[in-house]
Amino acid sequence: MISTHDLEQLAEIELQKEEEEEEEQGSSRGYPLAPSSGNACQDMSHPYYDVARHGILQVTGDDKYGRKLIIFSSCCMPPSHQLNHHRLLEYLKYTLDQYVESDYTVVYFHYGLRSSNKPSLRWLREAYREFDRKYKKNLKALYVVHPTNFIRIIWNIFKPLISHKFGKKLTYVNYLAELREHLNYDQLIIPPAVLRHDEELRAAQKGGPPPPVKIPPPRPPLPTQQFGVSLQYIREKNNGELIPPVMCQTVSYLKRKGLKTEGIFRRSARVQLIKDIQKLYNQGKPVSFEQYSDVHVPAVILKTFLRELPEPLLTFTLYDQIQDFTKVESSLRASRCKRIVESLPEHNFIVVKYLICFLHMVSQESISNKMSSSNLACVFGVNLVWPPKGTISLGALAPLNIFTELLIEHYHTIFSSRCLPQQTVYRCSGLCKSNLDRH
Repeated sequence: MISTHDLEQLAEIELQKEEEEEEEQGSSRGYPLAPSSGNACQDMSHPYYDVARHGILQVTGDDKYGRKLIIFSSCCMPPSHQLNHHRLLEYLKYTLDQYVESDYTVVYFHYGLRSSNKPSLRWLREAYREFDRKYKKNLKALYVVHPTNFIRIIWNIFKPLISHKFGKKLTYVNYLAELREHLNYDQLIIPPAVLRHDEELRAAQKGGPPPPVKIPPPRPPLPTQQFGVSLQYIREKNNGELIPPVMCQTVSYLKRKGLKTEGIFRRSARVQLIKDIQKLYNQGKPVSFEQYSDVHVPAVILKTFLRELPEPLLTFTLYDQIQDFTKVESSLRASRCKRIVESLPEHNFIVVKYLICFLHMVSQESISNKMSSSNLACVFGVNLVWPPKGTISLGALAPLNIFTELLIEHYHTIFSSRCLPQQTVYRCSGLCKSNLDRH
């Protein structure tokens, strides 16, 4: 029987082999082994700026199932003498603490871990013990990309510490393309070195350079399509209704059944069930949330609908203004927020007002549901606006969340300039007329 000490020595040997192979390939290619991801934190006031600036950890919105997506890139780790690993552990906990009350997913890019930058096995054991049930409970999936013998040996070392339930959450991903089955691939922040390594693996597998990826032409949407099409398309295909049917139905149900549900919008639902409901909507078939007896189902459907819009509700145009929001003096932020929202196109303004009015109602029940305006902002901010190109980096979340929190907390002040058309109020019946038209 192989002892833990023997496994550790074997892991060291395997890691040295991997490092030698990387160095040989890296020297022939003429580029550094661990280039920056380009999304490192630039905020020097960040409490862990010394670690965050390397871009090791990124939070990039949600996965396909509405779960927060967190990425760890080994190739972004500097040599050990340039990084305090105790600080790294604190930074990991600091970041995860903002999301572990909700379901979340972790993607680990293993490529680029070398003897010069790897933490010790003692540190890994300490880290696993530090990440207690609070962190493990809501971790729904862990994707290990480009696993090697070193990873598999480490897994054997930790098996005595790892529960069977936690072990089932692990998925090995040999090629980046496999991630498309599980995640919104275009949202991922993938370091250039990892992309190049993946190309080389695919080339080696086929004995030649990797073929260009063929992207099939997009299919025209169905007339009844609700997900993945623009607000304008939905309006035109639904007799001019200003509020999309998915939003009307989910909000209406949640207003009746979910306002006092603890952790509403923080839990995921069964993946296949969400896909089936989306299919029903897209085919124009009726959907009754009563039959599922789970308020988290319409909650996930609402977030999914927002996330799959081709352009976010707050539009691409406002993204930069929202990112600069934290530069505004605190006492002036509500009025600035009001001006930004008033610049929205009329249709977007109406839909945003409808949604924020509902979220304001949810926040009023925070004693029961534990969803304050701040908690709701962490969930919905990334679903209201995102950049036209690339993904939302960890450093971009703070202004986005603050802006969204103000929208919810100061709903009546910010949305007082325009009222929803009466037909919207009556047809959707998702919110009380007094709240919508009070101002």
